[in-house]
Amino acid sequence: MKKPETGEVLHVIARSPFELYYEGEADAVSAVNRVGNFDILPGHADFFSMLEGGPVEIRHGDKEPLVIDTTNGIITVRQNEALLFLNM
Repeated sequence: MKKPETGEVLHVIARSPFELYYEGEADAVSAVNRVGNFDILPGHADFFSMLEGGPVEIRHGDKEPLVIDTTNGIITVRQNEALLFLNM
């Protein structure tokens, strides 16, 4: 997946009630909701969704993607910030 050439950065916080999985910049976040797989990229429109169980993938640069196995969760995206509340 190619990073958009907008110069924008996506800031991501992924956490559960008792654990912080990730906080930092990302090129993309991929997850699954009731409709299917989706990606969040920098510049994404405001968005809110409940997440289905399965992997949430956070990609940044050439680093190995962080994959978090989840049972459920929610994601909200606003002004290049993605907040994920997982395994609630």
